[in-house]
This record gives sequence, C-alpha cells and structure tokens, in this order.
Amino acid sequence: MTTDRMLIALDIDGTILDVDGEIPDATHREIDRLVTAGHEVMLATGRSARDTLPVRERLGIEPQYVVSANGAMTLEKEPADARGYTARWVETFDPTGALEALSTVLKDARFAVEGSDGVYRYSGRFPEGTFEAQGLEVPFEELAKEPVTRLVVVSPDQTIEEFLEQIAESGLHSVSYSVGWTAWLDIAPEGVNKGTALERVRESHGIDRKNVFVAGDGRNDIEMLRWAAEGGGHGVAMGNAPQEVIDAGNAMTTDFYHEGLARALAKIPS
Repeated sequence: MTTDRMLIALDIDGTILDVDGEIPDATHREIDRLVTAGHEVMLATGRSARDTLPVRERLGIEPQYVVSANGAMTLEKEPADARGYTARWVETFDPTGALEALSTVLKDARFAVEGSDGVYRYSGRFPEGTFEAQGLEVPFEELAKEPVTRLVVVSPDQTIEEFLEQIAESGLHSVSYSVGWTAWLDIAPEGVNKGTALERVRESHGIDRKNVFVAGDGRNDIEMLRWAAEGGGHGVAMGNAPQEVIDAGNAMTTDFYHEGLARALAKIPS
C-alpha cells in the first residue's frame, strides 16, 4: 500500500466491536499507530450519531468527520476549543410510502424512525437494548409526521428468507435499503449510503480514491466496500461476512474473533 495519507473508514458492530461491546487490544494498537502516522481514521456506521460518538471516544480518535445512520448523517468536528461534533450533511426523506407498503405485507413488524435530531421514535415492542432506552414511543401514524434520516423495520418472528420475500412483495421503491443479519431492515433516502457519504468526506479531505481503506461485515457495508474497490482503494470484508458483502469488496480478512480488523490494518504502512 502507498505511504500517502489515507482515509480509513471503519464499520463498528462486528468490525470494531463484538456482540458484548468489547474492542480487541490489537485493534486499539493498530488504530493508535495509524493515527500517529497521520492517516485519517474515522467511523462509518449504521448507528445513530448518539450511539456512534461514544465509540469514537473509546477509540481515542478525533477525525474531522463521522458518518452515521448508514450515510444519512455526517457529523463534523467543531473547532478545537469546542471539542464536539455537529451535523454537517443530513439527508432526509418522507417515510410515508415505505411505511404504508411494508405495514401491508409485514403484519407483525415493528417500526422506528430516526429524525434529523438523532432521536428515535418507535411503534411496537422492539428487541431489548434497541430503542426503548433512547427513543420515544409514538402511535404508528405519527412515524410519518416529519421527514426522517432512517426508517427501521424489525420482524423478529420471521426467518431472514421470509423477511426478504415479503420486502420484495411490498414493491418498496424510491429509497435505499439494506437488510441486516436478522429480519432487520434499514431504509435510507434514495441513493444515500455509507459510500455516498464517504465520497463527500474524501473530496473534503482531498485524498485520492486509491488511498481509501474501508472495512465492514454487514449488508449495509456493501456500497461502501464497492465504492472503495471500484476507486482503486481497499474494500475489506470481514471473514464472517455474508457472501454478497465479501463479493462487494476487493479484499477479505479473517473474522472478528481472529483479529480480522487488526490484521487488515496492519498492512497499512505507518
């Protein structure tokens, strides 16, 4: 790899963190090394801004930008004396059509939206540890009250195959969407994803596309991995990722529990 300054964008869950929220020591060491070397190490995640910034703090990094909500919200670092982050680019959409289409075919699904204020509003009981502690429960009809950065749909009683089939039956269009490891659907504004957000970030930094490195493990990382690979950069899929995620990138590392991210980062010169 080149020794020029690189843009290194990392997914969080399943890439940096395990299911218990732990970060491997090897990951810490490699990120510290790359930051010290002057590379721009940042986060690109499906998490809300509120859930993303604490991970940044744990890693001890202060990138200029942080991509959250699968690319619908990009935060920018405030001046040094402020030490915080504020919204720089926010993409929203009207969720009415998607809510109507999906609620027709997914009878037992739960729905949540994330507003441009970063607050979740949800209807129905979600799996423990998702939105209840940080969001507001509202009637289903109020989910479409204002434009949102993201619509989340969960159908915990279905298999992923059943879930995918019913999404196809809904005729969902005019949005971008990705399906998680389980029956979990993230819907974003049309044409918005981690890759589109990172292209803005890359242009702002003036970093060549061949000097881009991204790593991820989920279906919401597909566009990001493809964007990096097609630009001559490095789109690295974690070893335990679904095949379509692996196919989107141009490199693969070992899985999380075999220090996959640290092994991939170690290949970047200081």
